[in-house]
Amino acid sequence: MAVTFDQAVSAARLRPFQFATFLVCMLVLVCDGIDLQLLGLVAPVIIDEWGVDRGSFGWAMSAALVGMAFGAWGGGMVGDRIGRRNALVGAALVFGLATIAASQASTIPLMTGLRFLGGLGFGAAFPNSLALASEWLPERWRSYAITTLSVGTPAGGSVAAALAPDLLAAYGWRGTFVVFGIATVLLIVLILGLLRDSPSFLFSKGRDNEARKMALKVVGHDVDLIADDAQADSGQAQGASAASIGVFHSSNTRLNWGVGIGFAASTLVAYAIISWATTFLTAAGFTLDQALSVSFLVGITSIAGALAAGDLSRRFGSKAVMFGVSIALVICIGVLAAVLHAQEGVPSDGARLLVKWLTAGVSGIVSVGIATIYVMMTLGYPQTCRSAGIGFGMLTGRVGGILASFGGGYLIDLGQGSLLPFFAVLLVGAVLVASCAFVVDRHVEPSAKG
Repeated sequence: MAVTFDQAVSAARLRPFQFATFLVCMLVLVCDGIDLQLLGLVAPVIIDEWGVDRGSFGWAMSAALVGMAFGAWGGGMVGDRIGRRNALVGAALVFGLATIAASQASTIPLMTGLRFLGGLGFGAAFPNSLALASEWLPERWRSYAITTLSVGTPAGGSVAAALAPDLLAAYGWRGTFVVFGIATVLLIVLILGLLRDSPSFLFSKGRDNEARKMALKVVGHDVDLIADDAQADSGQAQGASAASIGVFHSSNTRLNWGVGIGFAASTLVAYAIISWATTFLTAAGFTLDQALSVSFLVGITSIAGALAAGDLSRRFGSKAVMFGVSIALVICIGVLAAVLHAQEGVPSDGARLLVKWLTAGVSGIVSVGIATIYVMMTLGYPQTCRSAGIGFGMLTGRVGGILASFGGGYLIDLGQGSLLPFFAVLLVGAVLVASCAFVVDRHVEPSAKG
């Protein structure tokens, strides 16, 4: 009996090749997260060295996210055309070399341009990693794999925050950029040596013989394979042919809008914390080392939140999860703003501890939402436009991250000693996260009802 690769792989046991594919994709995203978040971690050092104000430096802080938005969209389309593996090679090369080059920047415009170029690679890596890894795994593991992969970026931020103090002391901020950039470029060897495009993708390109050969890596025996039915894959595109189902097909309208709104609101909150935590904490009386320790914990809670998202979305359904995330963010951000506003002078040990965990809590909660959105995108878009669909979601979603990275410094300065304008904008984002729950029409259903 002829079956699709999706059916065949779901009936087979997990093989070492699938674990290796997942781990390499995760490593790509960890390096992506290191390079992406590195500037935010060392921003106070560069701002002091260059003698510029925080608002002006926002151009450099936001540039990577602008590039990431376009890189996700364009890189996703490239991956759908030439293969996810080849797209990952190009992505790693671009953001690795851009990070090395950024070490030589001495002005805001130059740093802005180099970070934009790096952002193109950051963005292209994500949709192709998610699509490639998920297509090699059985259905029962995909939600967990996607949410686990989504922690790659915050995990990279934690690695960078953990290593940054020692690297800064030994090599300065410029040497720190070089070290991490070289590590990313070396990763290309693993991508070329271990990753392969999935049979589902190869079938969609008419490479049937190659698809069947690749399927042996995980199926373990000859099987009569046929191309995936894109119509069934989309779950919504009734009456459409496989070739006609693109990102902007009418069946994807609510998914496109819902993901765009919810993702933009979530990344507004996430990148306000990622990009400006060390800055707003030092402005509130924390030392740089104390602020970096908070950034390290932010990465840890982000990882925990994303990992929890896989189980939460399967247990309660993605609609309930997104609504709950919105409520929890409003509460946590409100309390954090109140504590920092009431703080005068050097914070006490108790105040520092409370702020530390509230900041990390915001990061962990929003990470649950972002990881859940990645699940909805990866499982919601059909195979024929999966990478492009994820990339489009990241493009629209990154609007919030760009606004937070670019405007965060202005909002901090606007308060003239008060952080209320900064956190007021975050509260608006927290409320808008709930819109994703009510606009998207392809939610992950809860495993049990009633």
